[in-house]
Amino acid sequence: MRLNRSWSDLLVRYKADHQHPKNQACHKVGIPLIAASIPVAATVVGLPLAASMFTTGWAFQFVGHWYEGKKPVFFDDKRATIIGLLWWAEKVGITRLETTS
Repeated sequence: MRLNRSWSDLLVRYKADHQHPKNQACHKVGIPLIAASIPVAATVVGLPLAASMFTTGWAFQFVGHWYEGKKPVFFDDKRATIIGLLWWAEKVGITRLETTS
């Protein structure tokens, strides 16, 4: 996947703020929990499960940032929630991200 200049810059910043191995491990768990909670929440039966998944996912995110010693990137740029998902997909080998310079 090729990202334009703006998204490339955000990805570079995201990667720079996610260097600590424990932060990366927390994000590898937290991001898919958050993402998976969305379709689960679409069902009435799944709503309690989705809430637990979403909350647990964000807890992993914040614990990871505690290890990193930096605030989450999405505090400054909400697009980082999408970049985080792309970062995760690249980390687990689903996609390869190409940045523009």
